[in-house]
Amino acid sequence: MKFPFMKSISWYLIIIMFLIAIAPRTEAGFIASDFITSTMYDRGKDLDTIQKILETKAIKQKLENLGFTQEEINKRLSQLDDQQIHHLALKLDELQVGGDGLGVVIALLVIAILVVILLQLTGRRIIVTK
Repeated sequence: MKFPFMKSISWYLIIIMFLIAIAPRTEAGFIASDFITSTMYDRGKDLDTIQKILETKAIKQKLENLGFTQEEINKRLSQLDDQQIHHLALKLDELQVGGDGLGVVIALLVIAILVVILLQLTGRRIIVTK
């Protein structure tokens, strides 16, 4: 049984499925009023976060090498508005000095274990010769 428009219908369905697949998924809903108040900036808390980072030995030494005194740093921080201080505090929270190599080590160990298990299941052997 041959349908005359099967090819054009197939292309139409392929195009529609592609358009549906690339459309972003969105969700909407009500938000509680406590969410609105939590977006307010807490200048004191953000300043404490920034001050804690600035008091670390490595950061303090680097700032001194650049020629900044503690008074200059405090003066510049006082010139920032609440939004700028909040943004700086968020960026400092994301910053990891020296990085965390533990995640990389764990990932490499998991990959090595999976390779060994795969070799054992397939019955293959790896022989290293000089």
